[in-house]
Amino acid sequence: MATTEHAEAERLVGRLESAWNAMDGVAFAAPFAEDADFVNILGEHFRGRDKIAAGHVGIFRSIYAGSNVSMKLEQVRSLRPDVALAHVHSNLDVPEGRLAGRHAARYSMVLTRGAGGWEIAAFHNTRMEGDRVMQR
Repeated sequence: MATTEHAEAERLVGRLESAWNAMDGVAFAAPFAEDADFVNILGEHFRGRDKIAAGHVGIFRSIYAGSNVSMKLEQVRSLRPDVALAHVHSNLDVPEGRLAGRHAARYSMVLTRGAGGWEIAAFHNTRMEGDRVMQR
C-alpha cells in the first residue's frame, strides 16, 4: 500500500486508540461503516456502528473502566484500490476487576475507501496466546 494510504490507516488506528483511552464509545465507533461487522475478543458479533458504539459505551462503564490501550499498525495490504486489509497489535491494561492485568491481542480490519476516506467495514479481534505483549 502506498505510503499515504499507510499513513491514513495509522491515523485511523490512532483514532481508535484515542477514543478507547478517553472511554468514548461513540468516538470509538465513528471510524466504522454504518453497516460494519465487529467480532470482539469473546467471539461475539455486532452489526452496525450504533451497536458497536453501544457495546463500547457499556464496557467502558464496566469491565474495561479505567483501562488503557496502545495499538500499533503492523501491516496494511491493498486488496483493491478501495479495499485494504490491516493488522494491528494491541496491549490493553485493565486496572481492576476480573480482567485486571495486561492483555495482548491482534485484530484484523477490512478497510473500504469512501468519499470521506477509509472506514472500517469489518473488525475481528483475537486475544494472543499467553498475552504476548508488544514491544514499542
